[in-house]
Amino acid sequence: MYTAHGHLDRDALIRQHAPLVRRIAQHMIAKLPPNVELDDLIQVGMIGLADALSRYESSQGVQFETFASQRIRGAMLDELRDNDWMSRSSRKGQKDIERAIHKLEQELGRAPKESEIAEAMDMPLDEYQSLLGKVRGAQLIYLEDISPSDDAGESFLDRFVADTDADPFAILRDVRLREALVAAIEHLPEREQYVMAMYYEHEMNLKEIAAVLNVTESRVCQLHSQAIARLRTKMRAH
Repeated sequence: MYTAHGHLDRDALIRQHAPLVRRIAQHMIAKLPPNVELDDLIQVGMIGLADALSRYESSQGVQFETFASQRIRGAMLDELRDNDWMSRSSRKGQKDIERAIHKLEQELGRAPKESEIAEAMDMPLDEYQSLLGKVRGAQLIYLEDISPSDDAGESFLDRFVADTDADPFAILRDVRLREALVAAIEHLPEREQYVMAMYYEHEMNLKEIAAVLNVTESRVCQLHSQAIARLRTKMRAH
């Protein structure tokens, strides 16, 4: 979309792609605790969209929406990390879970069962499951970056390479991280693998996943948080 002088029409492009910002924000907010506001994510995303407009060059051979999606998502993630959106208790709970999982994996040589993690943390199973629900949102690590997120099905790597500021060594590092993460997901317990596939690959919401697994939405949230804790433990080595 260009002006009569052959330049990108910034105002028109921003209006056209505002729904893209909202779509990305809505997808992201579903993974975050209630204290994060949708409007705040959208506002930051609009800044990311404006940044994409200032950096985009059609000669790169990448569609603008593909390029903008990366900038919008990156702006939102940066804002969340900079403002330390997780409460102190949630952050501590997440670390306690990860420590217990790591210790059990070393002792057992396999992925520990939910009941074993609860026992290692010296708490009843229902209390541990409640904690899993409370740490929802700690999952904003690698998964948001590597999962397809646009209509063209572009991967994170495709979008990252399209960035002219990208460091080749950073690209190589992220490829290796992706490979390690995929391998880690394959070693998750079967039900947690299903949750991750439905949530990230098929972009199903909690209600839809709960219906497939015949469990409650809160149980899906618990399984998701537990899967993320396992993955974070595995990925520490990378």
